[in-house]
Amino acid sequence: MAYTYNPMDVTITVAGKIVTGFSEGTMVSASKDEDNFQTKMSAKGEASMAITNNRLGTITLTLSQGSPFVALLNQYANNGKQFPIWIKNNGEIKETFGGTKAAVKKNADAEYSDEVGDREFEIQVFDYTVK
Repeated sequence: MAYTYNPMDVTITVAGKIVTGFSEGTMVSASKDEDNFQTKMSAKGEASMAITNNRLGTITLTLSQGSPFVALLNQYANNGKQFPIWIKNNGEIKETFGGTKAAVKKNADAEYSDEVGDREFEIQVFDYTVK
């Protein structure tokens, strides 16, 4: 049986509010900033592994310039407010990414043209979790 993905099954919450007003294409991406471990091989081929305790992650939201969340995320960027952020896929394959402590790295870049523009927000997650 083929897997069916529906973007309507994905919800993103910022400070408990469901984010709306995404742009066309990729609405969100999420990534852990470092690998979970580092490895070294000795000259004799013996492997060693060191656990990386860095829990930082980055979530990028791509919103339409008319999204009501543009003003909120710009405000959070200006005042350094920390907030929880969660991405949940409630489709056939359940996934949850995010954390309880996050902050907007900087205000979104802006451009104006003959089309509705995008606003991309990079959010640093201090306790990035994948469930």
